Amino acid sequence: MGRDKALLELDGIPLWRRQQEVLAAAGAREIFLSARPGQAWVRDAAKAFTAVVHDAMPGCGPMIGLTAGLERASYPWLAVLAIDLPGVTPQWFSELQAQSAPGVGVVGRKGGFFEPLAAIYPREVIWLAWEALVRGEYSLQRLIGTAVAQGLLQVREIEPGGAGMFANWNSETDQGTAK
Repeated sequence: MGRDKALLELDGIPLWRRQQEVLAAAGAREIFLSARPGQAWVRDAAKAFTAVVHDAMPGCGPMIGLTAGLERASYPWLAVLAIDLPGVTPQWFSELQAQSAPGVGVVGRKGGFFEPLAAIYPREVIWLAWEALVRGEYSLQRLIGTAVAQGLLQVREIEPGGAGMFANWNSETDQGTAK
């Protein structure tokens, strides 16, 4: 995209702030910001979060951010929300939390693909994440498939009408009403 997506705005609110507010409105008690070291805006944003976690292994994609969050979490579940999914609502996370059970989280799926960056993970997934990182496997699709097979994640099918909530901003044309 050529610029930091966290600083894009929706209705005058930077995406980093919007996503933090979505998680807070859904009842999250701990909210981490996963960011690359050296991002200047993070210094100002940090006070809105419980902590900032940095990628311990750059180049591993969202797998390393998920792992860092699971390592740091003090609650049984970790809700994950990507910065570039501005259509996800607090209601989505409230519904996932209601479907979660001790040791079991929930992930959405549409068209055969999981939505790993708007999901609730149980802390028990940390073992699978560590094993994947050791093997050099950074695919969240594979990790989630394993977690589902082991009963650590339930799948919530995303209805066709709800798929728009998961449209991400990967290019300038995806931004819709962004400023």
